[in-house]
Amino acid sequence: MEKKATSNETEPLTSKKDVSDCNEGEDCKENGLLVRNPKSALRLVEDGNKVHPSQGDKGEAAQISNGYSGVQSSVPCNGMGEVEDAQCTAPAATTTTTTTTSTTCGAEGQQQLMELEDRETWSKKIDFLLSVIGYAVDLGNVWRFPYICYQNGGGAFLIPYTIMAIFGGIPLFYMELALGQYHRNGCISLWRKICPIFKGIGFAICIIDLYVASYYNTIMAWAFYYLISSFTAELPWTSCTNAWNTGNCTNYFSKDNVSWSLHSISPAEEFYTRQVLQVHRSNGLDDLGGISWQLTLCLLLIFTIVYFSIWKGVKTSGKVVWVTATFPYVILFILLVRGATLPGAWRGVLYYLKPDWQKLLATEVWVDAAAQIFFSLGPGFGVLLAYASYNKFHNNCYQDALVTSTVNCVTSFVSGFVIFTVLGYMAEMRNEDVSEVAKDTGPSLLFITYAEAIANMPASTFFAIIFFLMLLTLGLDSTFAGLEGVITGVLDEFPHVWSKRRELFVLGLIIVCFLGSLATLTFGGAYVVKLFEEYATGPAVLTVVFLEAVAVAWFYGITQFCNDVKEMLGFTPGWYWRVCWVAISPIFLLFVTCSFLSNPPELRLFDYNYPYWTTVVGYCIGTSSVMCIPIYMVYRLIITPGTLKERVLKSITPETATEIPFGDIRMNAV
Repeated sequence: MEKKATSNETEPLTSKKDVSDCNEGEDCKENGLLVRNPKSALRLVEDGNKVHPSQGDKGEAAQISNGYSGVQSSVPCNGMGEVEDAQCTAPAATTTTTTTTSTTCGAEGQQQLMELEDRETWSKKIDFLLSVIGYAVDLGNVWRFPYICYQNGGGAFLIPYTIMAIFGGIPLFYMELALGQYHRNGCISLWRKICPIFKGIGFAICIIDLYVASYYNTIMAWAFYYLISSFTAELPWTSCTNAWNTGNCTNYFSKDNVSWSLHSISPAEEFYTRQVLQVHRSNGLDDLGGISWQLTLCLLLIFTIVYFSIWKGVKTSGKVVWVTATFPYVILFILLVRGATLPGAWRGVLYYLKPDWQKLLATEVWVDAAAQIFFSLGPGFGVLLAYASYNKFHNNCYQDALVTSTVNCVTSFVSGFVIFTVLGYMAEMRNEDVSEVAKDTGPSLLFITYAEAIANMPASTFFAIIFFLMLLTLGLDSTFAGLEGVITGVLDEFPHVWSKRRELFVLGLIIVCFLGSLATLTFGGAYVVKLFEEYATGPAVLTVVFLEAVAVAWFYGITQFCNDVKEMLGFTPGWYWRVCWVAISPIFLLFVTCSFLSNPPELRLFDYNYPYWTTVVGYCIGTSSVMCIPIYMVYRLIITPGTLKERVLKSITPETATEIPFGDIRMNAV
């Protein structure tokens, strides 16, 4: 509807407009602030579903779809939390942003007013895309996917991997981007607008992110140690003449004829285990030994880089990812070209892609495919919610989900060629089968096998430097993202405490993560890293995302969620997405979780077999985060007044209106 211009052009901004100047049933607009007459607001509530003009016309009312009412109230609260007489007022001269007031008074009203302030957004769309790609493409793409692929049927594994991506991973990826962008909140306060009783999911996500930060950055510290050690004419893991080498060290790349025995150990393996990790100085998880000061310094430097990359918000980290997200692709291309020109490279590629169709009949292959695509795309860590919350409201998050998830999957596939061309070269040089060379899994594939291959290439120093730089940049992106998930969640939940103290909060968070990493910096720290990776975070994240999908699709309602998407994008998700969100994706998550819990992996690292009690400890750590969900549910039901039925109904009903930007106006969905 048209807004009537004010009749007195020279009236001071600080003066109050006479009530009679606002005609009954009409609105006042001055200096870009829409102040709605109370009767006009009531009429808009009644007619909210009747008026559907064009969304792009800022001079007319917005299309309020599917039961939403655009309400702008001019009933202010005084300092005592009481409601003053309704009147049309011009904004004060010091007003710098266009906001509207809420009828809610007291602390809740102040909270909603703070939410109405302009939220920080990405400087450019490409900053968001690079940040999401950098988060999704991490170290696991380089070492985990190639190993899982050849272990589960080579080229045949691409069939279950693609199916799980289409029906499980990508729909969940899209769902989180849409949730974050529409509600513009982090992983904790988001649930006030969806289903308050599930707010414990947000706290669980923050704890999981802290657990990940306590071990994931230690792997980057290992890579940093390798990077520093690479600045030599001869790489230190090429010979057996170093102080850390033992009598079993055997360099089969030497020009002398060397016989490889059962107890032979390559110099690359001894450098990794005895110089970098120093696991020989630990007896296992019950005797971790002292702290490695070299790794501590490496980790301290990494956290320093992380702090100054994220302390100012996404406008700072959005610039850093231009380097950290693009550099790995340059290096991957260089290493791919170099690997393809090595003798025996074809043996590795053949082993990587040769299909074993019988593997498709095994349940384990489908479980591995589901787990790989899920942990590769990374829903459930609060990162996609946080990053999407800084998008503009009408950003096409549907297109973003398809682009970034496709880039992630293709990167995993290409990384397999980078790894296996080199493994084929190693098999050629050793005169062994590729399966013998590729038996190392996890980080050992990078820090032992690949590092050894690089050391025996021409220009080995150059390739070692760029390779470990690539690992660092891959890890930094994921660290930025994981911590941003916690930061956004806490700052949105407690804006009155931390909104103006972001730098201080980030510093405290970094210190907590560093102190939490001390156990992984010990001589037995590698054992702690593997325990956390397998038990402490995996099952917990699967459980969290399962409950998140159920809460959105079944409690908030799939129809309401699709209406939210239509509000942003102008179109409603099709039946395929609806079926995935309601049934297929939750079943996908339940399938992976039950398979993992029914058949937990038997952990072994180097020559150390994990005792049974460590499995119990791992599950306890993982459960500690998930327990936030039922604990908050009980707490919520206790503090909510009324009968049990009333408490449940109130707890599953959104308690806070979602602010819907409309042109220059912000409208509350109630």
